[in-house]
Amino acid sequence: MTVYFIGAGPGDPELLTLKAQKRIGACPVCLYAGSLVPAEVVACAPEGARVMDTAAMTLDETHAEILAAHERGEDVARVHSGDPSLYGAIAEQIRRLKADGIPYEIIPGVPAYAAAAAALGQELTIPEIAQSIVLTRMSMQSTSMPAGETLENFARTGATLAIHLAVRNMREIERVLTPYYGADCPVVVAYRVGWPDQILLRGTLADIRQKVRAEKITRTALILVGPALGAARDFKDSALYDPQKPHVLRPVAGVDLVEPHNT
Repeated sequence: MTVYFIGAGPGDPELLTLKAQKRIGACPVCLYAGSLVPAEVVACAPEGARVMDTAAMTLDETHAEILAAHERGEDVARVHSGDPSLYGAIAEQIRRLKADGIPYEIIPGVPAYAAAAAALGQELTIPEIAQSIVLTRMSMQSTSMPAGETLENFARTGATLAIHLAVRNMREIERVLTPYYGADCPVVVAYRVGWPDQILLRGTLADIRQKVRAEKITRTALILVGPALGAARDFKDSALYDPQKPHVLRPVAGVDLVEPHNT
């Protein structure tokens, strides 16, 4: 018996990996976070499977279901939104599985920031503008942030910020980030990416808060901040395909690259 922690992606059932779909379709027990994972994602569970929405369940209750499945020798599909390695709350579940000697496997999924970038139709790492992405969140009613992991510290890098679990704190985001990025810095609020009611709000640090309020978005949103989100056209091409930047698979025209050897 094995517990499979499965990344369901941001919401679109078609963004399930083949491996994830195969595992869900084979497990007699399926526990999924219904507040973030559409029922359509787990519709491929086998006929007669025990499929449970864990949104209202405690950690003790979900673990009790796993223990019962373990006694029956039945595999469990534990389905989380996005990729389970990021804010998936699987660490405490794994700790209990290890204590009880229950094997597990993690199957990655499409993270929300990647799905949001795809929906926006753009790259997040633009040459000489932004080459790093910081995945973070803010301290509110959830677990507090470690010392040093503050928006101020991340903002000093100028990297693209992907801020989770913070759409109710737009005023603080504007206050903290404006001195570092400027009031005209592009911002995107991606609401329920991959769901039928997906909303992509574009704005700036100066006006995004009003746009979020007008749409009445209060949860299930990812906030992207950084100059890479702008419609810049004058950035430099990357060196990846530059004919004057040779590498092993593409030498400069007219120049033979000789493999080094010992003499």
